[in-house]
Amino acid sequence: MKKSLLFAALNLGIGTANAQLVSKKGEAYLPEPGDWSVGVDATPFLNYAGNFLSSAGNSAPTQNFLNATQTIIGKYFVSEKMAYRGILRIGMGSQHWSENIAQHGATAPVYPALPALVEDTYKEKSTNVGLGGGIEWRRGSTRLQGYYGADLMLTYTNSSREYTYGNALNDSTSVTAISTSWYGQSSYPQNFVNDTYGNTARVTEEKDGSMLAFTLRGFGGVEYFIFPKISLAGEFGWGISFANSSGGSQSIESVNFQSIDPSVGTQTIESNKSGRFSLDTDRNLTGTSTGALRINFHF
Repeated sequence: MKKSLLFAALNLGIGTANAQLVSKKGEAYLPEPGDWSVGVDATPFLNYAGNFLSSAGNSAPTQNFLNATQTIIGKYFVSEKMAYRGILRIGMGSQHWSENIAQHGATAPVYPALPALVEDTYKEKSTNVGLGGGIEWRRGSTRLQGYYGADLMLTYTNSSREYTYGNALNDSTSVTAISTSWYGQSSYPQNFVNDTYGNTARVTEEKDGSMLAFTLRGFGGVEYFIFPKISLAGEFGWGISFANSSGGSQSIESVNFQSIDPSVGTQTIESNKSGRFSLDTDRNLTGTSTGALRINFHF
Protein backbone atom coordinates (compact mmCIF):
# COMPACT_ATOMS: atom_id res chain seq x y z
CA MET A 1 0.00 0.00 0.00
CA LYS A 2 2.83 2.38 0.92
CA LYS A 3 4.62 1.57 -2.35
CA SER A 4 1.47 2.34 -4.31
CA LEU A 5 1.04 5.68 -2.55
CA LEU A 6 4.70 6.56 -3.16
CA PHE A 7 4.41 5.63 -6.84
CA ALA A 8 1.26 7.73 -7.21
CA ALA A 9 2.92 10.68 -5.48
CA LEU A 10 5.91 10.46 -7.83
CA ASN A 11 3.62 10.33 -10.86
CA LEU A 12 1.70 13.34 -9.56
CA GLY A 13 4.95 15.24 -9.00
CA ILE A 14 6.21 14.46 -12.49
CA GLY A 15 2.86 15.39 -14.00
CA THR A 16 2.84 18.69 -12.10
CA ALA A 17 6.40 19.46 -13.21
CA ASN A 18 5.53 18.68 -16.83
CA ALA A 19 2.38 20.78 -16.59
CA GLN A 20 4.53 23.77 -15.70
CA LEU A 21 6.32 23.41 -19.04
CA VAL A 22 3.19 23.33 -21.19
CA SER A 23 1.13 26.36 -22.10
CA LYS A 24 -2.61 26.60 -21.56
CA LYS A 25 -2.99 25.56 -25.20
CA GLY A 26 -0.92 22.44 -24.57
CA GLU A 27 2.21 23.76 -26.34
CA ALA A 28 5.58 22.60 -24.96
CA TYR A 29 7.90 25.36 -23.76
CA LEU A 30 11.20 23.48 -24.08
CA PRO A 31 12.87 22.14 -27.24
CA GLU A 32 12.42 18.47 -28.04
CA PRO A 33 14.56 15.94 -29.96
CA GLY A 34 14.50 16.78 -33.66
CA ASP A 35 13.82 20.49 -33.12
CA TRP A 36 15.80 23.17 -34.96
CA SER A 37 16.62 26.58 -33.52
CA VAL A 38 17.66 29.89 -35.12
CA GLY A 39 19.04 32.76 -33.05
CA VAL A 40 18.84 36.49 -33.80
CA ASP A 41 19.83 39.67 -31.96
CA ALA A 42 17.26 40.38 -29.22
CA THR A 43 18.14 44.09 -28.89
CA PRO A 44 15.57 45.41 -31.43
CA PHE A 45 12.78 43.45 -29.73
CA LEU A 46 13.79 44.63 -26.26
CA ASN A 47 14.00 48.24 -27.47
CA TYR A 48 10.56 47.89 -29.01
CA ALA A 49 9.11 46.68 -25.70
CA GLY A 50 10.92 49.37 -23.72
CA ASN A 51 9.75 52.17 -25.97
CA PHE A 52 6.16 51.52 -24.93
CA LEU A 53 7.13 53.33 -21.72
CA SER A 54 8.39 56.34 -23.66
CA SER A 55 6.53 59.20 -25.34
CA ALA A 56 9.11 59.33 -28.16
CA GLY A 57 7.19 56.85 -30.32
CA ASN A 58 7.98 53.31 -31.37
CA SER A 59 9.24 51.62 -34.50
CA ALA A 60 8.66 48.03 -35.51
CA PRO A 61 11.56 45.74 -34.49
CA THR A 62 13.90 44.40 -37.15
CA GLN A 63 15.49 40.98 -37.26
CA ASN A 64 19.27 41.40 -37.04
CA PHE A 65 22.18 39.00 -37.18
CA LEU A 66 23.77 38.10 -33.85
CA ASN A 67 27.07 39.64 -34.92
CA ALA A 68 28.74 41.92 -37.43
CA THR A 69 29.99 38.96 -39.48
CA GLN A 70 26.41 38.27 -40.64
CA THR A 71 26.59 34.54 -40.03
CA ILE A 72 23.49 32.38 -39.69
CA ILE A 73 23.55 30.66 -36.30
CA GLY A 74 21.39 27.66 -35.47
CA LYS A 75 21.07 24.47 -33.45
CA TYR A 76 19.74 20.96 -33.92
CA PHE A 77 18.53 19.13 -30.81
CA VAL A 78 19.38 15.43 -30.67
CA SER A 79 17.82 15.19 -27.20
CA GLU A 80 16.31 17.48 -24.59
CA LYS A 81 19.78 17.87 -23.05
CA MET A 82 22.08 18.04 -26.09
CA ALA A 83 22.22 20.01 -29.34
CA TYR A 84 24.60 20.47 -32.26
CA ARG A 85 25.41 24.08 -33.12
CA GLY A 86 26.14 25.44 -36.59
CA ILE A 87 27.55 28.69 -37.98
CA LEU A 88 27.32 29.45 -41.70
CA ARG A 89 28.06 32.25 -44.10
CA ILE A 90 29.08 31.72 -47.73
CA GLY A 91 29.17 35.09 -49.43
CA MET A 92 30.63 35.98 -52.82
CA GLY A 93 29.93 39.27 -54.55
CA SER A 94 30.95 41.07 -57.70
CA GLN A 95 29.87 44.51 -58.94
CA HIS A 96 30.95 46.86 -61.69
CA TRP A 97 30.21 50.40 -62.86
CA SER A 98 31.14 52.35 -65.98
CA GLU A 99 31.55 56.05 -66.75
CA ASN A 100 31.94 57.78 -70.11
CA ILE A 101 34.74 60.30 -70.50
CA ALA A 102 35.97 62.38 -73.46
CA GLN A 103 38.44 60.59 -75.71
CA HIS A 104 41.81 62.27 -75.39
CA GLY A 105 43.16 63.65 -78.67
CA ALA A 106 39.90 63.18 -80.59
CA THR A 107 38.85 65.75 -83.17
CA ALA A 108 36.37 68.26 -81.83
CA PRO A 109 32.81 67.40 -82.98
CA VAL A 110 30.85 69.52 -85.45
CA TYR A 111 27.21 70.14 -84.68
CA PRO A 112 25.13 68.01 -84.30
CA ALA A 113 27.68 65.21 -83.94
CA LEU A 114 28.39 63.88 -80.45
CA PRO A 115 31.87 64.11 -78.95
CA ALA A 116 33.99 60.99 -79.08
CA LEU A 117 33.81 59.12 -75.77
CA VAL A 118 35.64 56.23 -74.15
CA GLU A 119 34.61 54.16 -71.15
CA ASP A 120 36.24 53.87 -67.73
CA THR A 121 35.14 50.92 -65.58
CA TYR A 122 35.39 50.00 -61.91
CA LYS A 123 34.95 46.42 -60.64
CA GLU A 124 35.00 45.02 -57.13
CA LYS A 125 34.91 41.48 -55.81
CA SER A 126 34.58 40.11 -52.29
CA THR A 127 34.46 36.76 -50.55
CA ASN A 128 33.24 36.16 -46.98
CA VAL A 129 33.09 32.62 -45.63
CA GLY A 130 32.22 31.63 -42.07
CA LEU A 131 31.97 27.98 -41.05
CA GLY A 132 31.67 26.55 -37.58
CA GLY A 133 30.21 23.82 -35.49
CA GLY A 134 29.91 22.85 -31.87
CA ILE A 135 28.12 20.80 -29.30
CA GLU A 136 25.96 22.05 -26.45
CA TRP A 137 24.78 20.37 -23.26
CA ARG A 138 21.93 21.70 -21.13
CA ARG A 139 20.93 21.60 -17.47
CA GLY A 140 17.64 22.30 -15.77
CA SER A 141 14.09 21.04 -16.15
CA THR A 142 12.23 24.34 -15.85
CA ARG A 143 11.83 27.23 -18.28
CA LEU A 144 15.17 28.55 -17.02
CA GLN A 145 17.95 26.49 -18.61
CA GLY A 146 21.72 26.58 -18.24
CA TYR A 147 23.95 25.38 -21.06
CA TYR A 148 27.64 24.85 -21.87
CA GLY A 149 29.82 23.33 -24.54
CA ALA A 150 32.47 24.07 -27.19
CA ASP A 151 32.65 25.62 -30.68
CA LEU A 152 35.16 25.40 -33.51
CA MET A 153 35.08 28.22 -36.09
CA LEU A 154 36.83 29.15 -39.34
CA THR A 155 36.48 32.46 -41.20
CA TYR A 156 37.95 33.62 -44.51
CA THR A 157 37.68 37.02 -46.21
CA ASN A 158 39.12 38.45 -49.41
CA SER A 159 38.40 41.50 -51.56
CA SER A 160 39.83 43.31 -54.59
CA ARG A 161 39.14 46.23 -56.91
CA GLU A 162 40.04 46.75 -60.56
CA TYR A 163 40.03 49.95 -62.68
CA THR A 164 40.13 50.08 -66.46
CA TYR A 165 40.65 53.39 -68.28
CA GLY A 166 39.66 54.16 -71.84
CA ASN A 167 42.41 56.77 -72.29
CA ALA A 168 45.99 55.55 -72.22
CA LEU A 169 48.49 57.65 -70.30
CA ASN A 170 50.88 59.81 -72.28
CA ASP A 171 53.83 62.02 -71.42
CA SER A 172 52.06 65.30 -72.17
CA THR A 173 48.77 65.14 -70.23
CA SER A 174 48.05 64.87 -66.52
CA VAL A 175 46.53 61.70 -65.13
CA THR A 176 43.47 63.42 -63.68
CA ALA A 177 42.58 65.19 -66.94
CA ILE A 178 41.95 61.99 -68.88
CA SER A 179 40.65 59.65 -66.15
CA THR A 180 37.39 59.34 -64.20
CA SER A 181 37.61 60.15 -60.52
CA TRP A 182 35.58 57.47 -58.78
CA TYR A 183 36.14 58.83 -55.29
CA GLY A 184 33.06 60.41 -53.72
CA GLN A 185 30.63 58.54 -55.94
CA SER A 186 28.67 56.26 -53.61
CA SER A 187 31.20 54.16 -51.65
CA TYR A 188 33.94 54.08 -54.30
CA PRO A 189 37.48 54.31 -52.92
CA GLN A 190 40.08 56.85 -54.01
CA ASN A 191 41.64 55.95 -57.37
CA PHE A 192 44.04 58.91 -57.58
CA VAL A 193 47.12 58.51 -55.37
CA ASN A 194 50.80 59.43 -55.44
CA ASP A 195 53.54 57.10 -56.64
CA THR A 196 56.69 56.68 -54.58
CA TYR A 197 58.25 59.66 -56.39
CA GLY A 198 55.39 62.05 -55.58
CA ASN A 199 53.77 62.00 -59.02
CA THR A 200 49.99 61.78 -59.31
CA ALA A 201 49.03 58.23 -60.26
CA ARG A 202 45.88 56.33 -61.03
CA VAL A 203 45.12 52.95 -59.49
CA THR A 204 44.66 50.01 -61.85
CA GLU A 205 44.21 47.23 -59.28
CA GLU A 206 43.97 46.84 -55.50
CA LYS A 207 44.08 43.59 -53.57
CA ASP A 208 43.30 43.74 -49.86
CA GLY A 209 44.83 40.37 -49.15
CA SER A 210 43.06 37.41 -47.62
CA MET A 211 42.39 36.87 -43.91
CA LEU A 212 42.07 33.40 -42.37
CA ALA A 213 41.01 33.04 -38.73
CA PHE A 214 40.58 29.97 -36.54
CA THR A 215 38.86 29.95 -33.15
CA LEU A 216 38.31 27.22 -30.57
CA ARG A 217 36.24 28.23 -27.57
CA GLY A 218 34.31 26.92 -24.62
CA PHE A 219 31.09 28.64 -23.62
CA GLY A 220 28.40 28.82 -20.98
CA GLY A 221 25.10 30.63 -20.85
CA VAL A 222 21.56 30.88 -19.57
CA GLU A 223 18.31 30.71 -21.51
CA TYR A 224 14.77 31.47 -20.40
CA PHE A 225 11.73 30.36 -22.40
CA ILE A 226 9.40 33.34 -22.34
CA PHE A 227 6.89 31.62 -24.67
CA PRO A 228 6.57 28.08 -25.97
CA LYS A 229 9.72 27.40 -28.07
CA ILE A 230 10.77 31.09 -27.89
CA SER A 231 13.57 32.04 -25.51
CA LEU A 232 15.93 34.82 -24.46
CA ALA A 233 19.55 33.82 -23.92
CA GLY A 234 22.90 35.28 -23.00
CA GLU A 235 26.28 33.65 -23.38
CA PHE A 236 29.93 34.07 -22.39
CA GLY A 237 32.89 32.20 -23.79
CA TRP A 238 36.61 31.68 -23.41
CA GLY A 239 38.99 30.36 -26.00
CA ILE A 240 41.97 30.62 -28.30
CA SER A 241 42.05 32.36 -31.67
CA PHE A 242 44.58 32.58 -34.49
CA ALA A 243 44.30 34.94 -37.46
CA ASN A 244 46.64 35.47 -40.39
CA SER A 245 46.35 38.13 -43.09
CA SER A 246 48.32 37.89 -46.32
CA GLY A 247 49.76 41.10 -47.69
CA GLY A 248 47.73 43.03 -50.22
CA SER A 249 48.98 45.11 -53.13
CA GLN A 250 48.21 48.26 -55.10
CA SER A 251 49.11 48.58 -58.78
CA ILE A 252 49.35 52.11 -60.20
CA GLU A 253 50.45 53.93 -63.33
CA SER A 254 51.78 57.47 -63.54
CA VAL A 255 53.78 59.97 -65.60
CA ASN A 256 57.10 61.21 -64.26
CA PHE A 257 56.79 64.94 -65.00
CA GLN A 258 59.68 65.67 -62.65
CA SER A 259 62.09 64.41 -65.30
CA ILE A 260 63.35 66.45 -68.25
CA ASP A 261 62.13 63.62 -70.46
CA PRO A 262 58.70 62.58 -68.98
CA SER A 263 57.74 58.94 -69.30
CA VAL A 264 54.91 56.60 -68.33
CA GLY A 265 55.63 53.97 -65.69
CA THR A 266 53.88 51.42 -63.46
CA GLN A 267 54.44 50.33 -59.87
CA THR A 268 53.06 47.56 -57.68
CA ILE A 269 53.28 48.40 -53.97
CA GLU A 270 52.97 45.52 -51.54
CA SER A 271 51.37 45.93 -48.10
CA ASN A 272 52.56 44.26 -44.92
CA LYS A 273 51.37 40.86 -43.74
CA SER A 274 49.92 40.52 -40.27
CA GLY A 275 48.98 37.90 -37.72
CA ARG A 276 47.11 37.76 -34.44
CA PHE A 277 46.91 35.40 -31.50
CA SER A 278 44.55 35.77 -28.55
CA LEU A 279 43.52 33.79 -25.52
CA ASP A 280 40.68 35.60 -23.82
CA THR A 281 37.02 35.77 -22.89
CA ASP A 282 34.29 36.83 -25.29
CA ARG A 283 30.54 37.54 -25.44
CA ASN A 284 29.67 36.14 -28.83
CA LEU A 285 29.09 32.82 -30.57
CA THR A 286 31.75 33.64 -33.16
CA GLY A 287 34.43 34.34 -30.59
CA THR A 288 34.54 38.12 -31.04
CA SER A 289 34.34 40.76 -28.34
CA THR A 290 30.94 42.09 -29.40
CA GLY A 291 27.56 40.58 -28.78
CA ALA A 292 24.09 41.02 -27.37
CA LEU A 293 21.25 39.14 -25.81
CA ARG A 294 19.76 36.76 -28.32
CA ILE A 295 16.28 35.53 -28.99
CA ASN A 296 15.95 31.91 -30.14
CA PHE A 297 13.10 30.42 -32.16
CA HIS A 298 12.64 26.65 -31.99
CA PHE A 299 10.60 24.67 -34.46
